[in-house]
Amino acid sequence: MARKTIGIDLGGSHVLAAVVGDDGAIVARAEHDIVDHDFESVVKIIGAAVDEANASSKERVETIGIGSPGDIDAATGAVRYSPNFGWHDAPLGARLTERFGCAVVVANDARCATLGEYTFGTGRGTHDFVLLTLGTGIGGGIVAAGELVRVNLGGAGEIGHHQLRATDGFICGCGKTGCFEAQASGLGLIRHALAIAPSFPRSTLVSGKPEKLGSKAIRKAAEAGDGHGRAAWARYIDDLASGLANVIAFVNPECIALGGGVASAGAFLIDAVTPRVDALTTMVPRGMTRIVAAALGNDAGAIGAATMARRGGLSARASV
Repeated sequence: MARKTIGIDLGGSHVLAAVVGDDGAIVARAEHDIVDHDFESVVKIIGAAVDEANASSKERVETIGIGSPGDIDAATGAVRYSPNFGWHDAPLGARLTERFGCAVVVANDARCATLGEYTFGTGRGTHDFVLLTLGTGIGGGIVAAGELVRVNLGGAGEIGHHQLRATDGFICGCGKTGCFEAQASGLGLIRHALAIAPSFPRSTLVSGKPEKLGSKAIRKAAEAGDGHGRAAWARYIDDLASGLANVIAFVNPECIALGGGVASAGAFLIDAVTPRVDALTTMVPRGMTRIVAAALGNDAGAIGAATMARRGGLSARASV
């Protein structure tokens, strides 16, 4: 009988708990909102989500994997630091082990999503792969020669925090100026639109409350031919292409998969950014890296967390 494994994707505003099969398929799921970032409150919400996802089966859960934002101590399962939650040295793994009485493995949420997409999504069959999630920020991970890159203290893969515009870019949440995340996340697209809004005084994008502007509305405006939307989209694509070309220069993967909210644009995004990336690629042959939309969507984190739990850690290779 297959082992029962639960994967948890913990975000700043919600948690997804899923019972995941050996084939990566989600057989049961539960999502709960998070409104209080107090550690014990979040642990209770995680517990409720796991209980709901597991309610349809009386089988005992053998392993739980959880992807959490922040810097994770893989040995103890503690969250060393999470700016999303304001946690320092939070014993997440220990508390969940105590709560459920089974093995719990904790890792960074973006690395879990990378493992999920590599194993069961667009990375399947590749040896060198990168996942980037274009949401409020830019998360991601790198697989090189078939192994998820972790290196010193497991901190590798913070692609969103290399700088593109150190002197004239947007201020990043990390405190630096012009990080890839600041320029090319979903929030970056909004900031591009707001930055050029004075040039479009009749724009319907900012005719209401600018603070309500979302990246989806900008993308749809660009697709519809709106001048403000198209100009913001062009600026955004330029920065996204610069970051992707840098990733190719750094690790030269076979495939870069784009996930997150902005990537829901699909071909409109991929067709716009690919030729710009090719134009900026210099030190390796152009066109060797495929740029694609991620296949698993918002489920990648939970699927990857369950895969990690089943393997006992963030290994991109299945045990024999």
